[in-house]
Amino acid sequence: MEDEAPSWLQSLHVSTHFLTFFFFIIFSCLSYIIYIHSLKLKLWCNCEICHSYVTLSWSKQFHNLCDWYTHLLRNSPTQTIHVHVLGNTITANPDNVEYMLKTRFENYPKGKPFSAILGDFLGRGIFNVDGELWRFQRKMASLELGRTSIRSYAFEIVNYEIERRLLPLLWSVAGNEDGVLDLQDVFRRFSFDSICRFSFGLDPGCLELSLPISEFADAFDLASKLSAGRAMAASPLVWRIKRVLNLGTEKKLRKAIKLINILAQEVIRQKRKMGFSAHKDLLSLFMRNLNDDTYLRDIVISFLLAGRDTVASALTSFFWLLSNHPKVGAAIRSEADKIIGPDQEVTSFEQMQELHYLQAAVHESMRLYPPIQFDSKFCQEDDVLPDGTFVQRGTRVTYHPYAMGRIEGIWGPDCLEFKPERWLKDGVFFPENPFKYPVFHAGIRVCLGKEMALMEFKSVALSLVRRFHIELATPCPIPRFSPGLTATFGSGLPVLVRGRTIT
Repeated sequence: MEDEAPSWLQSLHVSTHFLTFFFFIIFSCLSYIIYIHSLKLKLWCNCEICHSYVTLSWSKQFHNLCDWYTHLLRNSPTQTIHVHVLGNTITANPDNVEYMLKTRFENYPKGKPFSAILGDFLGRGIFNVDGELWRFQRKMASLELGRTSIRSYAFEIVNYEIERRLLPLLWSVAGNEDGVLDLQDVFRRFSFDSICRFSFGLDPGCLELSLPISEFADAFDLASKLSAGRAMAASPLVWRIKRVLNLGTEKKLRKAIKLINILAQEVIRQKRKMGFSAHKDLLSLFMRNLNDDTYLRDIVISFLLAGRDTVASALTSFFWLLSNHPKVGAAIRSEADKIIGPDQEVTSFEQMQELHYLQAAVHESMRLYPPIQFDSKFCQEDDVLPDGTFVQRGTRVTYHPYAMGRIEGIWGPDCLEFKPERWLKDGVFFPENPFKYPVFHAGIRVCLGKEMALMEFKSVALSLVRRFHIELATPCPIPRFSPGLTATFGSGLPVLVRGRTIT
């Protein structure tokens, strides 16, 4: 017969179980209060939109929340709607977008609520701050990212990753009947390797043929997803309480961010040890002007988020569209053969600009499937939008690029068609009004990395379209997106790859 545990140990077990049960009861009660509070808001509002949102009845007709919002915005006379239970005014009206992002820019900052949601992940990085902190980072970034030498450096990194890793990986599975490849995963690995080399001077090697698991990349994905999930809560009290008690998703988020911080701090330490004055990566450029390691971590993580997830999202949607529009792929190949030569490669950032049809195709793809489907600001003072919508101080105001790309009044009766030709005049690419097409933001906070992101997008697209025939492994008539800061296909993009002879 086994000996009984000492009485003090039994008491400790009882105390531990009691405390766990106590905190569970507190959290359950608080969650119930928040739920009742949400119901009251719904009853006070008593509108169809809020009822559909709270009960999730919209999901009976639409696969994605963004498609439901698109339906509502298309049918609104002003292309503006209100989700009262979220305190959110959502618009797809270009005049409103210009008003928010340019005319009354100072009245529509990111705001403290947004900064709190992403604060643990992005800290004081450029995408999570306003005022002087934002101006300082933007000034430094604009000076560096605008330099020809930096663009050439980015071009070299992207082409190295394509030639040494991306193409060998696809050739290794090309022609294999059972060689299904998740193209979304491949693009995420590719863009993570590229942006890490550009931002940190670090090569995580995620795109090696063995497709190794990267703790850093996994932690980054999880932190991004869980941070975005905070914004979906009926009340910020939900995630704040879980954060204090270190429960559920907040416990996972804390663990992921801890790993990100450890790795980022090690990179900064190694960079200081090796010296950074002669290095071209983004971290080295900022380290010449800053000596605050936490601030440096926040800055670089923000650029990592922008450069990795957005490009991977854009490429995934592009190849999903090409699978249903083979004529577009044929037109891209024809243009490349004519401008560059059948057996020649693009040799510079500037030469890529000569491919007008390719430029049109990638813009058209992002019109329908923008990597960032919506973006929010918070109104500082009571205001009235150009469409007559009154906005109360403290209201979250969201503009919705995904919906804007699907509104006839903005893009015409063929707005749902994938038509690169809409961007061409006599074969020459012409950009649209950025407030009609706010895929790269617009106005004062327009994306500084736009040209480099487009260069990476077009370099990968051209290399793959010229060399491979890529078809979906399973039918995917409508993408289903996962929650996150960027648009992500919930089930990835499984494809079959066959080699194509360059002629």
